[in-house]
Amino acid sequence: MNNHRPDSLPSGELQPQQVLARHGKSFYWASKFLGAELADRAAQLYLFCRYVDDLADGDLPDRQESLEDIRARLAGKDIAAGPEIEAFIELAINNNIPLAAAAELLDGMLSDQNPTAVADEAELLRYCHAVAGTVGLMMCRVLKCTEPRADSFAIDLGVAMQLTNISRDVLEDGKIARRYLPASWANFTPAQIANAESDCQQPVAKAIVRLLDLAEQYYASALLGIRLLPFRSRLSIAIALRVYRQIGWVLRRRKLAWWQGRVMVSGGEKALLSLRSLADLRPKKVPAHQTQLHQHLQGLAGVQPK
Repeated sequence: MNNHRPDSLPSGELQPQQVLARHGKSFYWASKFLGAELADRAAQLYLFCRYVDDLADGDLPDRQESLEDIRARLAGKDIAAGPEIEAFIELAINNNIPLAAAAELLDGMLSDQNPTAVADEAELLRYCHAVAGTVGLMMCRVLKCTEPRADSFAIDLGVAMQLTNISRDVLEDGKIARRYLPASWANFTPAQIANAESDCQQPVAKAIVRLLDLAEQYYASALLGIRLLPFRSRLSIAIALRVYRQIGWVLRRRKLAWWQGRVMVSGGEKALLSLRSLADLRPKKVPAHQTQLHQHLQGLAGVQPK
């Protein structure tokens, strides 16, 4: 969910579907296949995530204090945190969304208030769970999924999407003093990456390949787990997965030239990927979740203990 770098917070006058259409084009495309009721609930969840993400990445002088107030409100404290947060809490109550997942999302946003330099793969994956794996958990509830096994696969989809976000936004993140690429893979400062210095271009490109390869492991797992969702939701989530995954393939197709800026998936590609997603509806037994994918995520929301 993180790393979308808006210029301002969404207008309070916009409806959830309008915010989704404006700021989350891939998700908006996928939501068209959910049906009106589920699409509206998904858009409400997106509106909350968008709001806190924009707050975390904005330039308001009191943004950290605001994030801390939201975190406290989600923990049950009687603190005024704004109508957007109250609307989300109502959504959470009505859909059995675990507020612990939302609180962990805020922890991830709060961690971004300091200059970021991820040390290793474990730290990277725990961050991805905080800002996106938690969103997968919450989306499971919004889509009325009652299969407990689905949580692990939903976390994998969130982690995979965040790894894709990071691979796409390496240059932009460097410009705001953030380096999510593990130092153990590419130990350059955010400033060096922001300047796209010649001696770091190829090493960073190789690190991005590692990001994309890691994301593939989580996408593959998530694709299996889609069959645990209610039938009406499967096509939409399969489309979201395939469209987001394509960002990585577009980046590879561009020879990992991350210094040239962000890549996008074309409308034609989205349509083709949507047709391919129909194959994901075929009945198939879902194997046990691969526990090694969560070895670095122990103790976090929704993660099953070993």
